[in-house]
Amino acid sequence: MLLKNCKVLYHGEEGIKDILVQDGKIVKIYNCSEVEELDIDEIIDVDGNWVLPGVIDAHTHMRDPGLDYKEDFETGSMACAKGGVTTFIDMPNTVPNTTTEEILTAKERNSKNRSYVDYGFHFGGSRLDNSEEIKKVKRRVASTKIFLNMSTGDMLVEEDKVLENLFKESKIVSVHAEEDMVDRAIDLARRFRKPLYLCHLSKKSEVEKLRAAKKEGLKIYGEVAPHHLFLDSTMANSLLLMKPELKEKEDNEALWEGLMDGTIDTIGTDHAPHTLEEKNSKVTYGIPGVENSLELMLKELNKKIDMKTLQKVMSENPAKIFKIENKGILEIGYDADLVVVDITRKEVIKNEDVVSKCGWTPYDGVVGGGKVLSTLVRGKVVYDGNSFIEKIGEGVSYKNV
Repeated sequence: MLLKNCKVLYHGEEGIKDILVQDGKIVKIYNCSEVEELDIDEIIDVDGNWVLPGVIDAHTHMRDPGLDYKEDFETGSMACAKGGVTTFIDMPNTVPNTTTEEILTAKERNSKNRSYVDYGFHFGGSRLDNSEEIKKVKRRVASTKIFLNMSTGDMLVEEDKVLENLFKESKIVSVHAEEDMVDRAIDLARRFRKPLYLCHLSKKSEVEKLRAAKKEGLKIYGEVAPHHLFLDSTMANSLLLMKPELKEKEDNEALWEGLMDGTIDTIGTDHAPHTLEEKNSKVTYGIPGVENSLELMLKELNKKIDMKTLQKVMSENPAKIFKIENKGILEIGYDADLVVVDITRKEVIKNEDVVSKCGWTPYDGVVGGGKVLSTLVRGKVVYDGNSFIEKIGEGVSYKNV
């Protein structure tokens, strides 16, 4: 396949290139005048639109198995493909919780041949101390996810000794940690010399804690969810409830600043869909997000974020942090996970257009910053701007584990 007339950011320079794809990999990136005579099966002229490395969303809850009435692997992966996400990493608080090797294996089997995009899994730390299970599976998962503030089942971990054991046996720890618990997580990472990934930072004070930890030289990474950038506590209602909850506008500003100065490393949506009936009938935490994350971030292009930073936080950094093989950047030898985006098409986000099974978006009525024209996974078009083509998604591999 040859993608012609692609606007790209390549080796730091913006320009128009042609991209040759073979066997699922990027094999050559040409100046347009240099393309040699080739026997090419398919040519796609993207007509000067942006071609970005596929988004990697390291924080999703696809609700499958156990809660698949509100999302499942197929519909969640459709939402990803429509939003330009070519790889997602699923969290462990499904039913049952992913806290044993046996349950992880069942989840892997359950997911096979059901996703349009590539995927991976986080493993769950348990208050019952499943450190022996972590030893067995750490080559197969992105991280051990530990909940320090709240969770379901046995995944809220409070006892010091159990936390110590979980940190010792993990290759990298992801945490749900808010306010004082951020300090606790950083202290554990420092003591056991483990990389730490702070999920969904939401407060100015948390950004400052992360900034201080990085200055100390610790391998601490930070994530922000789009809803903590674009929404604030003045907008809160029954639909816009999540954990961590929406904060003040000054927190939004501190999070944007942290993104731009490199303190915050990634955008992770914390895609956590519930049905409208659930949201309207009881206090229910979590909102969908994976379908709209890229178009929201593009909304702030050249205002609050530049294209280089956008690609780093949405693609390159998640791949580096979790050591996902062959993904995250537009480069020869890497998987041809590509997203074609028309940033001139500023379309209104609407509930009726949502493909996620939950059927709604917190951004209904918001004007987006660009339209995904097509999404390619390993060189195959899985979404063409209107239709979903083929469920070719596979589990990702991890380097150096």
